[in-house]
Amino acid sequence: MSIELRHLRCFLAIAEESSLTRAAARLHLTQPAVSRTLAALEHHLGARLVDRSTHHLALTAEGRAFQDRAAAALAAFEA
Repeated sequence: MSIELRHLRCFLAIAEESSLTRAAARLHLTQPAVSRTLAALEHHLGARLVDRSTHHLALTAEGRAFQDRAAAALAAFEA
């Protein structure tokens, strides 16, 4: 697997919304699709980006570091 723009957009939506459900609504996707995309990205990177439970969602240290790189990569592509 290679990282695609959809992985970056999905991760950034999760990071900004602090919710898989709200990220899914923002992206016009289902929550399971967002969860699968995040899991694939985490698997590819070999790092957990998001700490999630039934009551909260927060970026891990790796997730916070990746957020900056993902935002820069997406901005560079869109420019």
